[in-house]
Amino acid sequence: MLKPTNVSLYLKATSQVVSNNIKPLHPNVVITKKLVTPTPQLSLTSFTLSKTLPLGNVRVISGPAVSTQVRWAHTDINVPDWSQYRRDSVKSSVAKSSESEDSRKNFTYLIAGAGTVTAAYAAKAVVTQFVSSMSASADVLALAKIEIKLAEIPEGKSVTFKWRGKPLFIRHRAADEIATEQAVPVSSLRDPQHDNDRVQRPEWLVVIGVCTHLGCVPIANAGDFGGYYCPCHGSHYDASGRIRKGPAPLNLEVPFYEFPDETTLVVG
Repeated sequence: MLKPTNVSLYLKATSQVVSNNIKPLHPNVVITKKLVTPTPQLSLTSFTLSKTLPLGNVRVISGPAVSTQVRWAHTDINVPDWSQYRRDSVKSSVAKSSESEDSRKNFTYLIAGAGTVTAAYAAKAVVTQFVSSMSASADVLALAKIEIKLAEIPEGKSVTFKWRGKPLFIRHRAADEIATEQAVPVSSLRDPQHDNDRVQRPEWLVVIGVCTHLGCVPIANAGDFGGYYCPCHGSHYDASGRIRKGPAPLNLEVPFYEFPDETTLVVG
């Protein structure tokens, strides 16, 4: 067995020593160069393509602003026939279609008008339903008005009713009270208002019994002026509900009311 040093010497000797008596068995092969003829390039133009291929199968796009493009068109595609879905009046490509156009316009206008009317009624229904949902309920509407029989209120008396959660004063005034209140100078009042502007009939006074100072309830047939008196803060009202003395800034409020007949009063 060879030692590692001997192996390296052997390999060195075999790789560098060649016998001079060795001769090649065959002569050297000489590779000759062949002349390659380049394929002539054909410029793609409409003229050259017309000589080689039918123009119906190819399309050439060229110009100064675009690069030359060649597009091949397939002529073997079968186009489906949709004539059975077309109207008879538009099947012919040379016939005038003015009558068919007018009929189509009329049909379009009819559909558009019907759709507009339907949309308008639908919008009206939606708005009506929305507004109705915000209106007062039946029990609230029942309390919105109050009907009073005037024959039950004697002359010179004031009767209190409850209306919309507030006290309602109905006063049957005598002739002397009417004359007194109508003779009061308007210029002397804190909230200037004539008696005729506060009543529809002179003998009937209709006011809301809430003091305009802090919302207290005055006492009827009391005070320095024989009308209404608020004991909380000392506001005095006359028989027309006008503030005459005290801290209240305004007259008693007169609600909306009407007389359906001679003996009935409806407030609200």
